[in-house]
Amino acid sequence: MSKPGPKPKLTQTYHAGVYKADSVKDVAESLGISSLPDVVASALASDVEYRTHQVIEEAARYMRHARRTVLTTADIDLALRTLNIEPLYGHTPHAPGTFRRALPFPHLASAGTVYFVEDEEIDFDRVLKEEKITVPRGVNWTAHWLAVEGVQPLVPENPPAIPREEPTLAAGEGKPSQPGTTPASSTAQGRQLAPATQQTQQNQLVKQVLSKELQLYYNRLTSSLLPSSSSASDTTKRTAALASLRGDAGLQALLPYLVRWVGEGVVNALREGEGESEGKTLEVLLDVVGAILENKTLFIEPYLHQILPSILSTLLHSHLPRSHAIHLRTATAQTLGRLLTQHSTTYPSLSPRIMKTLLVALLGGDGSSSTSVPTSVVINGFESLAIAHDPSNSEPRGAPKPLGTREGAIRGLVGIGKEAVRKGVLEGGGARVVGEECAKASGGEAVDGVVDAVMIALQTLSPMSDMPESLDRTREENIKVIAQLKDILGEFFAEKVIGRGDRAWVMGIVQSVHS
Repeated sequence: MSKPGPKPKLTQTYHAGVYKADSVKDVAESLGISSLPDVVASALASDVEYRTHQVIEEAARYMRHARRTVLTTADIDLALRTLNIEPLYGHTPHAPGTFRRALPFPHLASAGTVYFVEDEEIDFDRVLKEEKITVPRGVNWTAHWLAVEGVQPLVPENPPAIPREEPTLAAGEGKPSQPGTTPASSTAQGRQLAPATQQTQQNQLVKQVLSKELQLYYNRLTSSLLPSSSSASDTTKRTAALASLRGDAGLQALLPYLVRWVGEGVVNALREGEGESEGKTLEVLLDVVGAILENKTLFIEPYLHQILPSILSTLLHSHLPRSHAIHLRTATAQTLGRLLTQHSTTYPSLSPRIMKTLLVALLGGDGSSSTSVPTSVVINGFESLAIAHDPSNSEPRGAPKPLGTREGAIRGLVGIGKEAVRKGVLEGGGARVVGEECAKASGGEAVDGVVDAVMIALQTLSPMSDMPESLDRTREENIKVIAQLKDILGEFFAEKVIGRGDRAWVMGIVQSVHS
C-alpha cells in the first residue's frame, strides 16, 4: 500500500482592501496590545471596511434625498443615528474642518500622502479684548393679542402707538400776547381758532387711525344717507348703504365715527325745527342705528352710552315734525326694545336706568319725591326698578312734562315690554296723570297722539276680543269693575276704554294689575 503523502499547508490570506491590517496593528499597539496575530488584524480590517461602507451608503442616501452632490458631516451623523451608533461630536456642516496635506517623509517613503486637520492657535489676549457678542435666543413660537375689539394693546410685540400732536394753542397759552393786542382780544382770537384747531386735530386723528379704504367708505356712506331726498336714485343709494352697514364685516374701526355722526345729526335735526326735511333726516339716522344693531360682526357694547342719548332724545322730544312724529316714536321704541333685548344681560344696570328715565318723563317728576315708591319689576329677564305712584297722595310731582314727551315715554314702555307697561302706565299712575292733562287740554294733535299711545299700551296688556260684549253699566258686578277701572286709569281713560264696548278687554285690564 502506498503511503499517504504529507498534508498541504494552509496558507494565510491577508486582507487586501482599503483599510490595511497594518493600520489595525498600529491601533492595537497604541492601546498596549503588542502581539496581535495577523489573522485577527486582517479580520478586524475587513469588518472596519464593511462598517465604513455601510455608513457611507446610508449617508449617501440622505445626500440624494436632499438633492445634493456633496456629502456632508450631517449626512454621516444621520447615518450613524439610523444605524443606532453614537454620532461623532465636534463636526458640523456649518463649520467644516480644513484638511492640510503634510509634507512627505523622506525616511518613510511607503507612508504615502498624509492629510491632517490644522488646529488654529488662539491668542487669549486678543480674545479677551474683543467685544463680547451675546448669543441670540433660539427661534420659538409665542402668542399675544394683536388687537382687542379694535384696540391695540401696549405690549412689546406690537408696534408702538402713533403719538398725537399737541395742539398749537396749548403751546402758546403761557406766552405773552403780541404787541398791540389786549388780553381780551387775544382771548377772543383763541376762542375763534379753537374750534378750527380741534376739527383739524380730529381729521388728522381719523386719517391716522382709519385706512384710506375705510375713509373712502365713510365718506361714500354718509353722503349716500344724507341729505335725505325722495328721488329714485337717492333712495336706491340709501337702501344700498343701509344694507352694507347692516351686513358687511370689518367696520369695527369705523363704529365710533358712525355713532358720533349719528349723535351730531340727531342734535342738529332736533335743534333746527319741525320741518319735513328734519323728519326725514331723523328717520334715516334711526335706520342707521337699527342697521348697526343688526350687524352681528360689530361689538357695540362700549358705545351704548353714546347711542342711547340719540335714541332717547328722539323718543322723548316734545316737538317732532308732525308728519313723522308717530312713526319716529314707534320706530325709536322698537329700536330701544331691541337694544335692551340684546344687551340687557351683559349690562344689568342698563334697563333700570332706561326705565327710570321713561318713568320720570311720563310722571313729570325726578323720581325721588315722596309720591314715588320704588318697586321691583322684571324686564327682559332680569330685575329692574320701577316707580309706583300712590293715587291717594296729591302732592305735586314737579314740573309737568309736555304731552309729546309723555307720548314718547309711553311708546318706549310699549317697546320694552308688557311688564314695563303694567308698572309704568297702570301701577305707576301714568294713565291717571296723562288723563288729567288731556282732560284739561282743548284737544289737538298732541292730545290725540298721547291718547293713541295709551290705548296701544292697554292693548299690549290685554288685547281686544274679536267679538266684543257690551258692558252694561246697570249691573252691580259691572259697576264694581268700572270703579276699579277708574281707580286705575282715571276718569278720562276709563271712559275711553268703556266707550269701546268690550267687557272682556275691561276685565283683562283690571286683572292685569292684580296678576
